[in-house]
Amino acid sequence: MYNLKNFNIADWFSFYRIMAVPLLLALIWYGEREWFSWMLLISYSTDAIDGFLARRLKIASARGSQLDSLGDQVTLIIGLIGLIFFENNFIMENLLLIIIAFVPYLIQMSIAFAKYGKATAFHTYLAKLSAITQGIFILWLLFFGPVYWLFYAMIVLGVLETVEEITLIFMYDNWVEDVKGYFWALKDKRRLANNNNQ
Repeated sequence: MYNLKNFNIADWFSFYRIMAVPLLLALIWYGEREWFSWMLLISYSTDAIDGFLARRLKIASARGSQLDSLGDQVTLIIGLIGLIFFENNFIMENLLLIIIAFVPYLIQMSIAFAKYGKATAFHTYLAKLSAITQGIFILWLLFFGPVYWLFYAMIVLGVLETVEEITLIFMYDNWVEDVKGYFWALKDKRRLANNNNQ
């Protein structure tokens, strides 16, 4: 899928999040909550590092965007799996809200794969804010316990971000990376050029 020889330093930070999944699963399996929490914190930290490096060193690429998105997705999923095992009571008590937030995400992924053959990598401002909120909530819950206003904020932002992503998928006939948001997409030359060619 990826040629490791062509990876730059930002790609390797993204790739770390993917490669950390087996270790995180093993920590869940053995009930090592504290180690899992710290390793998950490291995974979330690499998300900030890879984006900073890509911009600072001007090494952003379509491959890097895909790796970053995949790393984000697997980190979120492994975080949720960790919560199911370590905070099962909280999950069961709030299962309906979690499903309400997660089902649109699955729909968005299905539409993206049906249209582009791969996940989106829009990296909108709303997506970044949602990811930060998710990371803070999951880590805070694992280390200290639930904060409900943060939980509700995470749910709302997650749904709004997913709706925006679905909207962007329908706005772009071809896969593109790094769209800041809906209002930026309206003026995006890549989308306008595609529409003019039809």
